[in-house]
Amino acid sequence: MHDKLLQYIRSEHDFTPEETEAVRQYFEPVEFSRNTLIEHEGKVPGYLYYIICGYLRLFYSDENGNEVTTHINCPPGFFTSYSHFINATVSTDNVECITDCELLRISKDNLDLLVAKSQAMKDFSISVFQKSITYNENRSRELSVLNAEQRYLKLMKDYPEIIQNVPIQYIASFLGMKPESLSRIRRKIIN
Repeated sequence: MHDKLLQYIRSEHDFTPEETEAVRQYFEPVEFSRNTLIEHEGKVPGYLYYIICGYLRLFYSDENGNEVTTHINCPPGFFTSYSHFINATVSTDNVECITDCELLRISKDNLDLLVAKSQAMKDFSISVFQKSITYNENRSRELSVLNAEQRYLKLMKDYPEIIQNVPIQYIASFLGMKPESLSRIRRKIIN
């Protein structure tokens, strides 16, 4: 499992053999079944996850008790409630495995140790969080300027694997619409 993470890291940064061994030491392999909550609202997120395989979602419950999916991710990539993880604050979000998942996880304390030991890991960590910020800014912009059909078409183009592997109710919520609206859009596209 670690080889996939190391390949991902090495695509942007050079790691020494010692840094590579530290990554293997601090990132713990874990597997979860689908529909498993791995981080819970009301708690400080325990881990940053690297997705080897499977699909995760970040969601919260609104004032009416409806689940609102704010993020869906697929491999490769990192996943957690970032701002709460980094700031060690209580999260209002849940992280759920949509499918069976193979992950590598690291605690905040161990991430801090790894970053303190390695300039390359520090640089890599900064790039991961910069990508997260950029993604969230782009997503906010898309939600405000694209209509529902445009958002779905963009998701189809950019992340077709999500369309194939994630239930429609999560996709609809992620795109800011009801499942019935998404069904109508999908029928229109097919016709």
